[in-house]
Amino acid sequence: MFIGGSGLYELENLEQIEEVNIPTPFGETSDSIITGSVAGVKVGFMPRHGKKHTLLPNEIPYRANIYAIKTLGANRIVSVSAVGSLRENIGPMDIVIPDQLIDRTASSSRGNTFFGDGIVAHVSFADPYCSDLRRIIRTCCQELGANFHYGGDLVVIEGPQFSSRSESNLYRSWGADIIGMTALPEAKLAREAEMCYSTLAMVTDYDCWRSEKEEVSADLVIRNLKKNSLISKSLITLLCKNINTDEIFCACRKSLEKALITKLSFESASTKKIQPIIGKYIE
Repeated sequence: MFIGGSGLYELENLEQIEEVNIPTPFGETSDSIITGSVAGVKVGFMPRHGKKHTLLPNEIPYRANIYAIKTLGANRIVSVSAVGSLRENIGPMDIVIPDQLIDRTASSSRGNTFFGDGIVAHVSFADPYCSDLRRIIRTCCQELGANFHYGGDLVVIEGPQFSSRSESNLYRSWGADIIGMTALPEAKLAREAEMCYSTLAMVTDYDCWRSEKEEVSADLVIRNLKKNSLISKSLITLLCKNINTDEIFCACRKSLEKALITKLSFESASTKKIQPIIGKYIE
């Protein structure tokens, strides 16, 4: 499953296309999920901001999106996101496959967990990304000859405004490498749903810490995404062909195994609400 961010609203080379709308207890999803096949491999796509880009980062129904994707039967998510660079050596048009996250969102207002209402669970988030899925993305980047960086800290801000120069330099002092607005709570929810998740970060700008360069703007982001569209679309097509051929056996698939504290019951309304997430743990 691919979740597309700014500048990516559809998949190319998709055949046997079907548009799917899945009702969720968390409201409507960002848009319909588009399913089909690429080179004979079944894949799905959801435009995070909607097909017409009508949702701000803080308006995205993250829980509904992940719930619907889980209900559909997908078990791997590649999140394609536009990001700004906080490092001199990471330039616009580069790709980053981050391995860590820093949460600067108002995450509770975004809906950062499926749990509560009588169900308590604490999943491990020490390593927020699926290491196996990240390796597959790295292999595809190498095959294409893309300019990419393997590893890095992604700081996720609330938005929709971009950072001030002081904030940008603060994040640099923390060791953050790139900055975006949508990887959280998406990655946390994917972990709770026991799904493999990785961000494919497309660098569009240097944020605003470099005073001698053009600071980030929505126009600059879209312009550079369009310039980089050929490599990003080729990479996504290659991932479609390879993502299911490498069997993934990782801790993502059993992240709730030692996380659930509450004993689950079939009779509980809270349990029924998130049955697709916790079904295999109901006694």
